[in-house]
Amino acid sequence: MDLHPPRTSRPRSRQVRHAQLAVPFALIALVTIVDVLAPPDVHLGPLLVAAPAVTASFAGPRMTGFVGLVAVLAQAVVAAVRTTLTDLNHTFQIGALIMISVFVTFFAHLREVHEKELVQLRSVAETAQEVVLRPLRDRIGPLGVASVYLAAAAEAQIGGDLYAAARRGGSSRLIIGDVRGKGLEAVGDAALVLGAFRAAAHQEAGLPGLVDYLEGAVSPDLDDGGERGESFVTAAVLDIPDDEPVVHLVSCGHPPPLVLRRGGRVEPLDVDQPAPPLGLAGLVGSAAGLRAAGPPVTAQTFAFEEGDVLLLYTDGVLEARDRSGVFYPLAERAAAWSGLHPRALLERLCEDLLAHAAGSTLGDDAAMVAIERLG
Repeated sequence: MDLHPPRTSRPRSRQVRHAQLAVPFALIALVTIVDVLAPPDVHLGPLLVAAPAVTASFAGPRMTGFVGLVAVLAQAVVAAVRTTLTDLNHTFQIGALIMISVFVTFFAHLREVHEKELVQLRSVAETAQEVVLRPLRDRIGPLGVASVYLAAAAEAQIGGDLYAAARRGGSSRLIIGDVRGKGLEAVGDAALVLGAFRAAAHQEAGLPGLVDYLEGAVSPDLDDGGERGESFVTAAVLDIPDDEPVVHLVSCGHPPPLVLRRGGRVEPLDVDQPAPPLGLAGLVGSAAGLRAAGPPVTAQTFAFEEGDVLLLYTDGVLEARDRSGVFYPLAERAAAWSGLHPRALLERLCEDLLAHAAGSTLGDDAAMVAIERLG
């Protein structure tokens, strides 16, 4: 089950917009009254230009133009009350107000066009995420599963973080990974890894064979002009048997998963022989004097009993900083909520992570997957 960070509701946004609209109209009324009551040598009419200028910062061109029209009418009222509409001073003030109102209305139109383009791009990004990063089911075999994806930028909904799950016989296989880089290139690499995993997870008998297949899918092709070391993917690939209280793990340069045991104990699954990140095995093999296939991949087995929760994550979680630059203490925070089920655990962690990074921003996209072995 995928979780998503909360979004601002439309009713609340409309209430804020209405409160903002009260500011320019109040400004027009205040300047008009004070200008009418002011001494003959005091002219406050030029301040009316602030009303359409302020409106253009949050409203569309129609409302900006309407506020500008109201400001021009207010200036005309001031002119009629104090002198006449044909007075040279007030004529220039009205003319300048009309010109500036036209300008800010045009800029409000440009901003509205840009916002519509951003909305369309965000919609395309969300659609792409649903296609590339398919939601995980909340039950996979004897496992309860939940996942969350947090984009580093508010405008982005997808990046280089990835996760997927598949069933093979009497076991469940999962992958979580992080593509080096950002943007569309990282999205393409993530889609490549996910496609390779979904194609091979049902066929390869062992994790080493599966990882070798993934390595072959993402390794740069030097014959086509690719350069080694410029693109790679850190990943953790797991196999969880249905009838054994264990988890088999291959870590390809990825942060170690955490197992939340009963009693609040947290155990990191540090493998003794991690594999290189996907896309770098050939480079490591060449440096070690081995064949292009690179060093052999081995899987390590850890205990994963009933009631335990396995927490997978990307380095965007660990690299989140607060205002003082302190990194997010994932293991410590996860231990405090070790008794929760996957969905509730990720909800707490997601809220706590965003609160930790308040006043700053997530330096990188962050993804988390929680897996519980059910009875």
